[in-house]
Amino acid sequence: MTSTDTTGASTASTAPVLVGIQHVGLTVSDVEASVEWYTRVLGLDRQFDEPHHHSDQGGHAVVLGTPDMALNVGLDHHPANSGEPFNPTRTGLDHVCFQVADALSAWGTHLDQLGVANSGVYAMEGTPIRLLTFDDPDGIQLEVIAFAG
Repeated sequence: MTSTDTTGASTASTAPVLVGIQHVGLTVSDVEASVEWYTRVLGLDRQFDEPHHHSDQGGHAVVLGTPDMALNVGLDHHPANSGEPFNPTRTGLDHVCFQVADALSAWGTHLDQLGVANSGVYAMEGTPIRLLTFDDPDGIQLEVIAFAG
């Protein structure tokens, strides 16, 4: 990508460095039901509630996260949401993947004990990747992934 200075000469532009994803915001059909599910299934804590900025329609989010707030998930309510089901083939979100230590079998056991349907642990052929997939109450696909070292 290039940018043009005020003299008209082109200069190369280097993007600033990203260090990670701090949070993801997910629009859900029932915020409180999703709060219960995400805290129970993923072990996240309710951090705070916030109104959507510049929203005169009453939208808000409940932010869940790890105790150090290094990883957060916002569960968003939009009053204009007509309640249609999640569809990963539409433009927008396809899935959310969480990196974990090599404890995928423990995640499978945990999900099974909670009655959360999941793929079971599987390896992606030709890669050092092992993962497990499952859906939240709105059908948003979630994954936990570990890399063999």
